[in-house]
Amino acid sequence: MKSIQIIAAESLGVRGLCCAVTAGSRRIVIDPGLALGFYRHGLHPHPAQVAVGERVRRSIVKLLDGATDVVYSHFHGDHVPLKDANPFQLSFDALPERFPALRSWSKNGEESHPEMQRRFLDLRELTHDGLRVVEGSTEGPLSFSAPVPHGEDGSHLGTVMMTRVESDDGVFVHASDIQLLNTEAVEQVVDWRPDIVIAAGPPLYLTSLGEKAREAARRNTLRLAENVKTLVIDHHVMRSEAGARWLQELALDAPCAVRSAADYMERTPLLLEARRRELYEAVPVPEGWMDDYTRGKAQAEPFLKTAIERGAIPPIGTER
Repeated sequence: MKSIQIIAAESLGVRGLCCAVTAGSRRIVIDPGLALGFYRHGLHPHPAQVAVGERVRRSIVKLLDGATDVVYSHFHGDHVPLKDANPFQLSFDALPERFPALRSWSKNGEESHPEMQRRFLDLRELTHDGLRVVEGSTEGPLSFSAPVPHGEDGSHLGTVMMTRVESDDGVFVHASDIQLLNTEAVEQVVDWRPDIVIAAGPPLYLTSLGEKAREAARRNTLRLAENVKTLVIDHHVMRSEAGARWLQELALDAPCAVRSAADYMERTPLLLEARRRELYEAVPVPEGWMDDYTRGKAQAEPFLKTAIERGAIPPIGTER
């Protein structure tokens, strides 16, 4: 479907699952947020990754400036703009002036963890109470699921809302952070009869994810692959090299096209979080750079240029 554009995902260099979908005259942005993984492998984000995050953030803001609708699947900091964003997320201050007037569709945040509830209330205040809770409903070309688990059933991470968009060229489903671990969530997607699905894959980088969960993720992914034309799997699964290999191997057994977000967008993958240690080795970072950056006294873009010149990162936007 030419009407889908994926902006933020781990294979595109940042944490997130932001995309834009066109349905008639509607331009719908889903999960307009990003993050960089504040501390991973004992390291803060490398400045080259910070520079990629800056570019992705500008792209999200540009999309929002031309949007008619915005959808929030849940309130984790890599999926929504934040009133108290850290330097690597999307702050309210960066949003376009017209943002509060957009049609806003949301998961219910009032029953969430207190921090998620606060983010929901912040967004509701920003939109002048225009943020509509729509779990389990249909609004024109948009349909929304009832809450489904963020990962396994009973997850301490709470629940998410999935979104179905029907347009002239097919049906698209944004399955957010289901991680392909909950069979009921997957069956809901199948029942929606989509042509293309984008979903978060399992967090294989977590040693706490047991073998049964890993098997369920593979089984559920293949179940989806039997019922769609294109399956885009990204987010948590692409935070490690092992996850990228898992996706490649699974694609060989799938009856449909199974791709990462970068593959779908015909870009060379940027697994910057998975390769953070290698980035620090290829392009050393001066002590105190992160503190200087947060105070506005250091720039990230020169590090990205150096990383590309040294072959540590492919040129941004490189087509496969």
